[in-house]
Amino acid sequence: MPASPLLRYFRLIRPQDFVWLLLFAVLAVVTAEGDVSEIALFAALAVAQVLEPKIPAHPSTRSRIFWIVMKLLLGYLLIGYTGGVESHFWLVLLLPVVSAATFLGVIGTLVFSLLAAGSYLSFLLFIDWSRYGMGPPEITQLTLRMVFLAMVGNLANALAEELRAQSEKYRRTAEQLAEAGVHIQRAEEAVRRSDRLAALGQLSAGLAHELRNPLGTIKASAEMLSRNVAAENEVAREVAGFITSEVDRTNSLVTRFLQFARPLDLRVDNADLAHMLDRAIAAVEREAPGIAIYRNYAPEIPPFPFDAELLERVFYNLVLNAAQATAPGGAVTVKTRAAGGTVEISVIDRGAGIDAQHLDGIFNPFFTTKPQGVGLGLAIVSKIVDEHGGKIAVESDPGKGSVFRVLLPMERAGPSGRPQPSA
Repeated sequence: MPASPLLRYFRLIRPQDFVWLLLFAVLAVVTAEGDVSEIALFAALAVAQVLEPKIPAHPSTRSRIFWIVMKLLLGYLLIGYTGGVESHFWLVLLLPVVSAATFLGVIGTLVFSLLAAGSYLSFLLFIDWSRYGMGPPEITQLTLRMVFLAMVGNLANALAEELRAQSEKYRRTAEQLAEAGVHIQRAEEAVRRSDRLAALGQLSAGLAHELRNPLGTIKASAEMLSRNVAAENEVAREVAGFITSEVDRTNSLVTRFLQFARPLDLRVDNADLAHMLDRAIAAVEREAPGIAIYRNYAPEIPPFPFDAELLERVFYNLVLNAAQATAPGGAVTVKTRAAGGTVEISVIDRGAGIDAQHLDGIFNPFFTTKPQGVGLGLAIVSKIVDEHGGKIAVESDPGKGSVFRVLLPMERAGPSGRPQPSA
């Protein structure tokens, strides 16, 4: 149940508020001597001082200026009511000056210091100069009071600026820590994913090798059965054909398991990124003729070292997935750009998108949302990109499409661990 506005303001009460009220009460009791008007001015100043940081709940520059002007006006009325230039309460002008110094910076401090000094000196206009005079001591005293107002305001402003600088420093530090926490979390997720991939890779390799022999025996038996069965026994021949086709499909799946489990042997050489992408796109265009695939290549990307055959497989899979997610007559865009020492390749579609709950798992092996899918395509893609020292990420908005981004370094680490620039 949401808290009422009154309760929210009640929670803003601080111990300093009671100190302010106590101090103004002491001033009223000691100096007012029962004067209702003077007590009312003290009470109004106390209320303004307490409410200044609370109303509105989120103060703006305009609201702060309003409260500073209000305190300046109340202080002016109090000084005027208690003797003008001769009033002992000229120090109340420090309240608006210090408030301005706290919130408004150097210019605001100077402006309100001048306003406070001007308002105090304006009481000279009400003196009967035929009865009173002003000599050097009085002028010196007035000057000192004005200088003290400015000095206190400037000191308060310097302290406030230092506090703001420290707050900004702590804020930046907190942001850096939060960002570092996110990076650590992502690194931990990557390590966990690598561990899962390693374990599943070992399992897949062992399982695939164990399945190869019985699959070969089953296929050979089905072919022998198909050759030896009587021609008029169509059912037996059809079943034998089913067995052969299913064995071939299973064998293809075993091959993909082995591709996933087998350590990659990168054959790295300087290659042209655009040519490699063109070959992958051409293969997809043959399989998805109803989808337009646009190329938006950055011409400034030079040849750099990568395994062209493996990366062609990566982008064939990504572009084919994008084409399959796109309605007939739609379009897929392949875009490249240089980003510092890396190259970013984006595959963009306007298809159905990916549910947010699936985004974290799409690069895990055996994760798929396709009815006939195995869930190894993107896992193999991720493995190839990782072996190149790159990164792959996806952004998706359900109903609006997806963007797969692959970041590849243009320099590869040598035996010493130091980058080796492309030739």
